[in-house]
Amino acid sequence: MRSPIVSMVAVDPFGDRLHPGPGAAFVVLTAFLISFLAIRTSARMTRSVRWWPGGIETRGVHVHHLVWGIGLMLLSGFLAFAAPLQAPWWHLVAIGFGVGAGFTLDEFALWVHLDDVYWAERGRSSFDAVLCSLAFAALVVIGTRPFGLDEPLSLWGTIAVAGGVVGLAAVAFAKGRVLLGVIGLFMPIAALIGALRLARPGSPWALWRYDDVKQARSAARFDAARPLERLRRRAGDLVAGRPSEVQS
Repeated sequence: MRSPIVSMVAVDPFGDRLHPGPGAAFVVLTAFLISFLAIRTSARMTRSVRWWPGGIETRGVHVHHLVWGIGLMLLSGFLAFAAPLQAPWWHLVAIGFGVGAGFTLDEFALWVHLDDVYWAERGRSSFDAVLCSLAFAALVVIGTRPFGLDEPLSLWGTIAVAGGVVGLAAVAFAKGRVLLGVIGLFMPIAALIGALRLARPGSPWALWRYDDVKQARSAARFDAARPLERLRRRAGDLVAGRPSEVQS
């Protein structure tokens, strides 16, 4: 008969958490969050502290950290497919992919606008992209089912529900309610709220469908002087730094 102590030692209490699946997603999410906070803090230090080492620049070419991030994601993704990895090696690959994603999405605005807008107002979209990615990954990690399908439906029922949820999320995205749209892919009520609420000024929905009256309502609703917008911007400034049109 085996000793209870031996049985306890033989069982890995973290085995289920660290197997590929939600466990791997948690490793990626943690590495992503830590790397984003670290690289954003370093960028803010470069901006305000003269002696802090910045990015690599040679012959007038500045190598942004998204370059290292893309390279790390490509390498980690290739190894994940090509190599029969066992623990702890696949943990390192998951960490590498998360770090690469953090570096890359921190400069999301640069590869969208194809311009160095890191500290410009348009650069705030990088923080928004990171926030949406964190929300999506967190919902995957905690096991939330896509489209709110807790119980299996028939094939056509699943297609109908998924199509309706994706449609509501698409409207939320078009209205500039991106975070609600992302959460709505897992919790349809959030997509419905985003689809029904007033579009943000400058969003595709507002440009396509709003007349001058609704444009004015949208601008007033999202005025930076309003308390909720002020709080949102202060939270963004606290984490990502205050934007400035003057590039560093």
